Amino acid sequence: MTYNRRRRQPAALLLASTMLATVLISGGAPTSAVAQATDNMEKLSNFQSTGASMDMETVPQTGPKAEALKKTLAGIKLPDGFKISLYAIVPDAREMAVGPTTGVVFAGTRKNRVWAVTDRDKDRVADEVKVFAPSVSFKIPNGVCFSKDGFLFVVEQNRVLLFPAAEFFYEGPDVAAFSVVKQGDLIPKSEESYNHTARVCDIGPDDKLYITLGQPFNVFAQEKFELYQKTGIGGIVRMDRDGKNREVYAWGVRNSVGMDFNPKDKTLWFTDNQVDGMGDDIPAGELNRAVKAGQTFGFPYYGGGTTRTVEYKDQTPPADSVKPQVEMTAHAADLGMVFYNANQFPARYRGGIFSVQHGSWNRTKPVGARVMFTRLNDDGTAAGSEPFAEGWLTANGEYLGRPASVAVLNDGSLLVSDDSSGAIYRISYGNN
Repeated sequence: MTYNRRRRQPAALLLASTMLATVLISGGAPTSAVAQATDNMEKLSNFQSTGASMDMETVPQTGPKAEALKKTLAGIKLPDGFKISLYAIVPDAREMAVGPTTGVVFAGTRKNRVWAVTDRDKDRVADEVKVFAPSVSFKIPNGVCFSKDGFLFVVEQNRVLLFPAAEFFYEGPDVAAFSVVKQGDLIPKSEESYNHTARVCDIGPDDKLYITLGQPFNVFAQEKFELYQKTGIGGIVRMDRDGKNREVYAWGVRNSVGMDFNPKDKTLWFTDNQVDGMGDDIPAGELNRAVKAGQTFGFPYYGGGTTRTVEYKDQTPPADSVKPQVEMTAHAADLGMVFYNANQFPARYRGGIFSVQHGSWNRTKPVGARVMFTRLNDDGTAAGSEPFAEGWLTANGEYLGRPASVAVLNDGSLLVSDDSSGAIYRISYGNN
């Protein structure tokens, strides 16, 4: 595919000013590229221009690719009354953050781009997709999330950045940018890996920043145990929005790439990917619920669900290990998730969880590539999960797309990202 080159609230300004006084600029190897990236961050945090070109990279939204995606969507199965349509062509789209005021969608990737997706005429089809903050050098900016007061956080492989009022000031190449966690400080640099590096983030009901940290191995060795437990690798960490007061919130998580808070009871739910190489049908994928800080969720003693790992089978798991709320299909690769708290969908879906299964790679017969829905009981626990949108996996085992995450658009429709096809879809109900 070829591309064409081409005021926020007082609280936001106050935090930006505070961070400006304390911002730490990351160091690195003395290459011109790293030096330029560091220099740009320093300029942006001081509200200075970098001199970047206004001819920003954009993605065409019409043509053969769009028509091919629409053809695939014609075969997607949904419950009665729902329909799915192409919202935007977005290369490598993964996690999505929806601007609380404007509805601009920021899409993270596992590469080096964050995309800004704009529906200017509000017809629920994107008019423009262009690169966000091209003067910033990103590295695996998978995790994107908004605070309620309009701060955009971007979590990379080993850094966390903050963009105040991004939904209002994303049109040019330069935007106000600050380091919440400087390069090399999110995890020890010795543990940087090409594997399990897709972070996700969320702002909790306590107004703290939560970040998932996947551990890089299939099952890590005993000598890594203490370091990972201390730093939160293989778990979820939380910190103040300025990066201070970091702590490990949950541990014993192999590789979570999806989380959200239940607004009713404030509990944190997250997906987890199970251990590979144990067989087609074990271990189960997981949907978990954390009700307080300090809980542990079974890994590395358990590979998923109640299946013990070979590496730790002779060790006694913690007695208080929390079991998953839902055991999903083995190796379906459960990724992004979101609570549905809008009103467009029928009542049975309100307050439930939409999550995606990216699709298996470690299985002789492929499974997944679909959107799941999980109902909750009155006490806040899971009542059961069922397929909601499927059809990206053909009968002969070919993937026509691989859903990566979900988000609720401001009008109450559901967005589904697909990093394989490079698109974002919109699921709506009735005449919406």
